[in-house]
Amino acid sequence: MKIRLCAALAAGALCLSAFATAQAQSADWPTRPLRLLVGSAPGGGTDAMARAVADKLGPLLKQTVVVENKPGASNTLAADLAAKSADGHTMVMGVSTAHAIAPHLLKLGYDNDRDLTPVVFVGAVPNILVVNNAVPAQSVQELIALLKRKPGEYNFASSGSGSTQHIAAELFKDATGVQMTHIPYRGSGPAMVDLMGGQVQIAFETASSVIPHIKSGKVRALAVLSAKRNPQLPDVPTMAEAGVPGVEMSAWYGIYMPSATPAAVQMRVHDAVNSILTLPDTQARLQAIGADINPMSQAQFAQFHQAENQRYAGIIKKNHISVE
Repeated sequence: MKIRLCAALAAGALCLSAFATAQAQSADWPTRPLRLLVGSAPGGGTDAMARAVADKLGPLLKQTVVVENKPGASNTLAADLAAKSADGHTMVMGVSTAHAIAPHLLKLGYDNDRDLTPVVFVGAVPNILVVNNAVPAQSVQELIALLKRKPGEYNFASSGSGSTQHIAAELFKDATGVQMTHIPYRGSGPAMVDLMGGQVQIAFETASSVIPHIKSGKVRALAVLSAKRNPQLPDVPTMAEAGVPGVEMSAWYGIYMPSATPAAVQMRVHDAVNSILTLPDTQARLQAIGADINPMSQAQFAQFHQAENQRYAGIIKKNHISVE
């Protein structure tokens, strides 16, 4: 009995010691500049979200936060780097493309659920159906009629195969019976350049990437792919209002860290980012790019992550979506 009691006391002391060490480490963290990886090129929605957070996060954590763009493979190159990092100072601005869609379409070099952990939800933005100004369609129904008259003659851009832009277009094609050719890009920025230049004619782009171009008149918005209209574009109908119900798509964003990151460190990032999201200037900055800010606890974000994985698995299977 005494031996068991001593063993139990020793185990308890060890646990307390480990907990104290972890707490001390988290109190000292960060000890060097932080990297916030972004899986798309500068100018896209993920990049905009990351920089809105990073600008405030550095001063709160008393360290520089460097945003690094690592575009490619449906945003998963950045996630892969974060999953395999061991410096304790690397995060990734995750997006639904990488963390809920790509696992069902790509062979990843990391385990999306085992190697990375959801830390803090940042926000979500709807996709918007936009066309080059030279396209002779002023509404969704006119676009459908045009595409049916000229099947396969029009192209649509996306930020990459398997992106929300790609899947939204496939949903639209499935719902309307039209034919379009997919032109994938390495991020929303390059895709928008070619849309405005006329090299491609159509996109189902995220609001954060395309709203400035809509407001400047460089592209024309036909519908918002959300259940309700976007406050930044009050005159643009939803897809359901435009006569194509069931075609809804939004991109969501959140910070992920390697799963080995101490829980106390994760909570520091979680609390810091959630405090940033309450600031009026941050809210104005995110709302200006069409973001819907919906704070979650870390546990709620983890549940949301799993639910979105299941939802996209169903969409991809039902619509026979694949990557080139």
